[in-house]
Amino acid sequence: MENTFAKLGCAKWLVEALNAMKITTPTEIQKNCIPEILKGKNCIGGAKTGSGKTIAFAAPMLTEWSKDPCGMFGIVLTPTRELAMQIAEQFTALGSSMNIRISICVGGEDIIKQSLDLQRRPHFIIATPGRLAHHILQGNEEFVNNLKRLKYLVLDEADMLLTNTFSSDLKRCFEKLPPKDVRRTLLFTATMTDQVKSLQDSAENKFFMYQTDKLDDVAVPSTLKITYLLLPEHVKEAYLYSILASEEYKDKNCIIFVNRTVNAEILRRTLQKLEIRVTSLHSQMPQKERTNAIHRFKAQAARVLIATDVAARGLDIPTVQLVINYDLPSDPDTYIHRSGRTARAGKRGEALSFITPNDVNRVHAIEERINLKMEEFDKVHDTAVIRKVLQKVTVARAESLIDMDKDGFGEKRKIQELKRATNKESGKSFRRR
Repeated sequence: MENTFAKLGCAKWLVEALNAMKITTPTEIQKNCIPEILKGKNCIGGAKTGSGKTIAFAAPMLTEWSKDPCGMFGIVLTPTRELAMQIAEQFTALGSSMNIRISICVGGEDIIKQSLDLQRRPHFIIATPGRLAHHILQGNEEFVNNLKRLKYLVLDEADMLLTNTFSSDLKRCFEKLPPKDVRRTLLFTATMTDQVKSLQDSAENKFFMYQTDKLDDVAVPSTLKITYLLLPEHVKEAYLYSILASEEYKDKNCIIFVNRTVNAEILRRTLQKLEIRVTSLHSQMPQKERTNAIHRFKAQAARVLIATDVAARGLDIPTVQLVINYDLPSDPDTYIHRSGRTARAGKRGEALSFITPNDVNRVHAIEERINLKMEEFDKVHDTAVIRKVLQKVTVARAESLIDMDKDGFGEKRKIQELKRATNKESGKSFRRR
């Protein structure tokens, strides 16, 4: 018997909306989680990146909401602003025929405008924990009372939210939500940590749990090609430019991941001077610029996105064909999330990692985690890089550093970090490299 969203119990109007988006056959996590959530169960859902987790929680929530579409119904909490905006877009698209009201509650946006929006009783709030906690702390009595009537709480990228980074903000949010035995709680993740698993047997809050078979053994899809390039640190920019300008990759959409905001800015400016259509995404950018960068990349006005790990989780941009780990992450799970920006929903993709001699231990940890060996990248040759582009790239990089110095890049962040007296490393300017 053919699997359809109607057979899973989704509302007719929602099935029609999914069909209009050419989403007709449920994925494994959708087939297993949607019926259980519609039965009123709490749920923990684990599946590899790109497997349709958002619809797995959005479809049952929207189906239940449409039976009585008034007032605040659910909150989705997620770790990054970009992911919150993407989820909000999906909810808006799915519920457009039902005049759904969505409020996005994230940092970097006008807080007064957000506050007014929240007072209008949106049906769903998509938020980052810090900003929602701020509104709760500052919010009026009507808003807090409306929160107490919510039917659903979703933690998307639950493994990251259930860390110390978000603990105080989550606590503040949870205190104003309905009790656990009244609301439904849904947790979804691509990384099933022990902390997430431990909630299943919580005596006070039982969960239905589903994860794809041997989730940890299939951390990356079979359609993803895993490669590495061993090279000295000082020629990384030259190799990067050679790859992006090569015949094989010159028309491909690519996300380049770096570990520091300063590296993202240096690379963006350098590649721009080398006439690569590039944009960037990192925490030192104003929210408007971050949003514009995502839109430019999705519209292919820029074919290269240079990003820190604010883009590593959840972002669904189907056109991405290549992910480059310009800086290798220290956490193997971060590598998995970064690589998951390509080869999504059965499509093919490639994840290339630049490896310096200092990265060997990190490589071994990643290979052990994904249960795969990286293949050596053989599309660019040493002599060709050195002869053709090294001097040109070196000049472009030097000019970029001068421009960044003139623009005072990093100064605003340093002031902010001094005020908060936290995260000293990210407060360093590029001169301290």
